[in-house]
Amino acid sequence: MQRIVVGVDGSELSILALTWALDEARLRQASVEVVHGWQLAYVGSYGFAAPTIDPGVLEEGARTVLDQVLADADVSGLAAPVGTFIACGTAASVIIEQAKGADLVVGGARGHGGFSRLLLGSVSPQVVQHA
Repeated sequence: MQRIVVGVDGSELSILALTWALDEARLRQASVEVVHGWQLAYVGSYGFAAPTIDPGVLEEGARTVLDQVLADADVSGLAAPVGTFIACGTAASVIIEQAKGADLVVGGARGHGGFSRLLLGSVSPQVVQHA
């Protein structure tokens, strides 16, 4: 195994997924890339109105989430420095795109989405279908 991609959103379950991915990377001497997607906020009927927040602010917020998750993670003993990737897009689309060529994709069972009754989050099934 050479490359592990893990999606995070700052939720407790995504942090557990990152911890698991880092442990697996130590065992397999694999590299780890931590991925986070962010989206523009739209207002209006049918989502066709202009974005309400400066995209730079949203991207900065995404970077803050990723930086905090990594600051709290144990990245010792890895074969390579942890890579990061942030992009504008749905969490699933960003993870799917970045995971091309990866040996393993890791994600939490549920994130910060609003569908608390789902056993798996809405991102997980989408990523699995493209794996």
